[in-house]
Amino acid sequence: MYKSNSMARSIRVACTHLWASRKTSAALAASCLLLCACHKAPPAGAEAAPASEAKAGASGKPLEPAKGEADTKENATGTKQPAAEGVTLTPEQIEKMGVVTQAAQSIEYSEEAAGYGVVLSHDTIAQAAAELATAQATERLSRAGLSRARKLAGTPGAVSMDVEESAAQRAAVDAAALTLSIRRLSSVLGMNPPWKDGDKDAILQQLASGQVKLVRVTFPLGTVSGTAPKSLRAAHIGASKPGAGWKMNLAWDAPADASVPGRSFFALLKGSDAGEGERLQVWTPIGAPVSGVVVPAAAAVMSESKYWCYVEKKPGTFARTEIDTGKPTSDGYFVTDGVAAGDKVVTTSAGQLLAKESASGAEPD
Repeated sequence: MYKSNSMARSIRVACTHLWASRKTSAALAASCLLLCACHKAPPAGAEAAPASEAKAGASGKPLEPAKGEADTKENATGTKQPAAEGVTLTPEQIEKMGVVTQAAQSIEYSEEAAGYGVVLSHDTIAQAAAELATAQATERLSRAGLSRARKLAGTPGAVSMDVEESAAQRAAVDAAALTLSIRRLSSVLGMNPPWKDGDKDAILQQLASGQVKLVRVTFPLGTVSGTAPKSLRAAHIGASKPGAGWKMNLAWDAPADASVPGRSFFALLKGSDAGEGERLQVWTPIGAPVSGVVVPAAAAVMSESKYWCYVEKKPGTFARTEIDTGKPTSDGYFVTDGVAAGDKVVTTSAGQLLAKESASGAEPD
């Protein structure tokens, strides 16, 4: 009997432990289901909330974008960035950096056509001029002798008919020689030189002596049309300074150059160091002139693969302005935008202003 009661108590204790174990397992299973439900994936087609909504304040209003964020997005689309504000310096800083400005000068610029010229040797001109002078003297003498013989006709001092006929023949031959000399000279100087009759002998003597040089200029076909150019500019081949050279304001038609196809002109070159037989680069203006200003070459600096200059907008404030260097001149670059006549352009220490503005301290490109 005692054993039966003891066995019954053991069975009841075991059942109690089993029941408690089952309740714990059920509780654990329920907790797992709840956790899974909390981390359930959103349904298909649902979108994540935008970052601006995630950043919204307690009032529900979206936060403003950070300063400069809109500009960054706009620049990413490829739109032109705003011009740099420039550099502001105190008078002491300006003096220490050695900043010097120069007022931009207004000019008129014309597109130019390029050609080649050759300086002719003056000995050919000298020979042609000497032949002309000799023919003129001989023709005057023979003409005077014939005139004298004819005036004496019928007087006691009259010459025979044979002598008079001989004088007439000599005068005709000398006149033909003079005509040949004039035509030979025209083959050297062209058919219609632009100087006046009163200046002809003086210019011819200057050319014959080499004081003034004669240049034959040839432009490619289709480059120059109409009358002869009113002005030309010549320079040594490979001249380093753009727009440099000598001006020639007197040009006229010349015989074609057999070695170079194109249209040829003669021009007078004064006060140059070009040697006889030297080939030159020659330019002539084409098209209507355009008004603009010259930015000195010393004012140009390069940054971000572009050319800039600094303009003093107000005392101590220097703004960086982009310029076009595609039209060089002897004094700098011709520009039509960004710089106006009279603007103060920095010609000294522009590179230091660029380094200061970029805050890099590095030398400009």
